Amino acid sequence: MKLNKQAKRYAKTFLNIVGIEDAPEALDELGTINDLMTRSKEFKSLLVSPQFTSEEREAVLKQIAGKTKLSNSTVKFIMHLSELRVIIALSEIIKIATNLYLEKKKKAKAVVMTPIEISKDYEKRLKISLRDLTDRDVDIEFVMDPSLLGGVLVKVGSTMYDSSIKGQLRLLKDELIKG
Repeated sequence: MKLNKQAKRYAKTFLNIVGIEDAPEALDELGTINDLMTRSKEFKSLLVSPQFTSEEREAVLKQIAGKTKLSNSTVKFIMHLSELRVIIALSEIIKIATNLYLEKKKKAKAVVMTPIEISKDYEKRLKISLRDLTDRDVDIEFVMDPSLLGGVLVKVGSTMYDSSIKGQLRLLKDELIKG
C-alpha cells in the first residue's frame, strides 16, 4: 500500500518534471532502465543497494545514458529514486505515469487479443467502436493468441470485453454448473 502511494507521487512528479508533451519519450526512457534492471541483476543491485555510492551510480548511469540516448532529466530522476531507495517501484511508477499521461491527453490504450491477424478495415472499425465506448482516442496494441479459438478479447484500462469463443464457452460452463 505504502509503495503504491509513493509510486503515484513519484509518477506525478516525473510527469511534472518532463512535461506532458515530452512524456511519451521520457516514459520510454524509464522503460529502458526498467528493462535493464529486469535483465541485469548487477545493474539492479547498483541502483538498489546502499553499498554503492552516488558517484558510482551516476558514473554508470551516464555511461548508459550515452549509449541509449537517455535525457538528463531521466538520469536525474533515476538517481533520485535510487538515493531514496524507491527505485524498486520503477515498473509501478511507469505504469501509473502512463495512465496519468493518457488521462490528461484524453487517450486510452487497448490491448486486443485475437487468434488471427486482422484486417486494416476491421482495425479501423474497432478503433471507432472503442472511441465511442470510452469517449477517448484509443491506441490499440494487437496480440496474437491462438488459444482464443475465435472472437476477440479487448482490455481497455482495467475493463475487459470478452467476445472470444473461449470466453463464451467458459460462461456457458459456469451456467451449466450453476444449474
